[in-house]
Amino acid sequence: MSNNISNELLLQLNGFIASRMGLHFPESRLNDLNRGISSAAQEFGYTDIESFIRWLMSSKLAKKDIEILSSHLTIGETYFFRDKKSFETLEGHILPELISSRQDGERHLRIWSAGCSTGEEPYSIAILLKKLIMDVKDWNITILGTDINPNFLRKASEGIYTEWSFRNTPSWVKEGYFKNMKDGNYKIIPDVKKMAVFEYLNLAEDVYPSLLNNTNGIDIIFCHNVLMYFSHELSNRVVHGFYNSLLDKGWLSVGSTDFVKPLSSQFTIVNYNEAAIFRKDAKKTHEVKEFQPKDIPSFALPSVDIDKSLQLNKRQEKKIEEPERERQRADLRRDAMLIRDYANQGRLNDAIKWCERAIASDRLNPHYHYLFATILIEQGRIEDAVKSLKRTIYLDNNYVLAYFILGNLMFRSGELKTSRKYFSNAIELLSNYKDGDIIPESEGITAGRLSEIIETIMPQ
Repeated sequence: MSNNISNELLLQLNGFIASRMGLHFPESRLNDLNRGISSAAQEFGYTDIESFIRWLMSSKLAKKDIEILSSHLTIGETYFFRDKKSFETLEGHILPELISSRQDGERHLRIWSAGCSTGEEPYSIAILLKKLIMDVKDWNITILGTDINPNFLRKASEGIYTEWSFRNTPSWVKEGYFKNMKDGNYKIIPDVKKMAVFEYLNLAEDVYPSLLNNTNGIDIIFCHNVLMYFSHELSNRVVHGFYNSLLDKGWLSVGSTDFVKPLSSQFTIVNYNEAAIFRKDAKKTHEVKEFQPKDIPSFALPSVDIDKSLQLNKRQEKKIEEPERERQRADLRRDAMLIRDYANQGRLNDAIKWCERAIASDRLNPHYHYLFATILIEQGRIEDAVKSLKRTIYLDNNYVLAYFILGNLMFRSGELKTSRKYFSNAIELLSNYKDGDIIPESEGITAGRLSEIIETIMPQ
């Protein structure tokens, strides 16, 4: 098969790949795009490369399409503790300060490895935390690894690595945190493995920060050797999303080749031993106050379908007059805003308190139970979260996001049959929407995008 592609078509493909997958190939790497797409065409069964590209750009990418395409266009070249200076800064300065500040309060840490590849980076962070925190089991720690390549995520979830993943890695890492396998590979020990979770996330298309994908209220974001592959416009958008995902005084660590303009304009550069890291310094500290209905504009919570949340339960017989309905709308906006605001600041106990208060005032409102479940997940209270999500579905059996999150939780726990059931229910409900419709309470995710996400992660 000929690899000759017209320059015009190759540039069109580059734009398509950038918009759909977040991958940008600068002029110096167009040959890499040419080789990768030619290789992918063979696996798709095409002998004419230009016909394949035109088909690709006119089609909706399904789960299998994304897996094949990303495996040919992305490079999972990484190893444990890869960026030595960054990890020295993390161990010597950033983590000790965070740990000390949380020791006597809410013992929680939230770290996001964006573009985690096959998992070496998030597991390195987990190893470091286990080394630094003696009573780590008493902490609520979230280490989220996300990537666009499902094959990478599967390998990361397995936690099995070859000798190649330990090149340039201190010997104590392999000796202390991995078990030798009969085939010569190394498997990460369970205590470290359970500290990290891996999820599909497309930095170009998905919404963040979001309670839905666990990208809110983050203390540290690692995004190494990822931004360099994005277009200037997309890099700016991604960095802006990272900024909003971080708590005030949160940290962003990027690779030496990843510098883009918003990093210098939105973040403060802090230098530690030749390693530059970026800190979010809000110009004005935001304080949560007791919101009153008059404080909340009609657009305050675009993600909350107020009228849907106020639909009468079958067991509610009395007619609600319009003034009462307006008061309920205002109360729901206020409570939902406070809950999300507290969660985004990492103040999970306050978020829980307001959820419980809201539920006590209206036990038949499915949205309150759904919000309660999302906060419980952040606290690591998975069993309680599952109960709240099931209660959400009991009150509203068309609540798409409750089915989606239940599918995710069951998938993480290894209950694949149950996971498929919940994901299938979500897909069935999504068929009632148009692809461009925004899913209620999803913070901007469309029905078409949520369907793609489910198809990508749903077990076969």
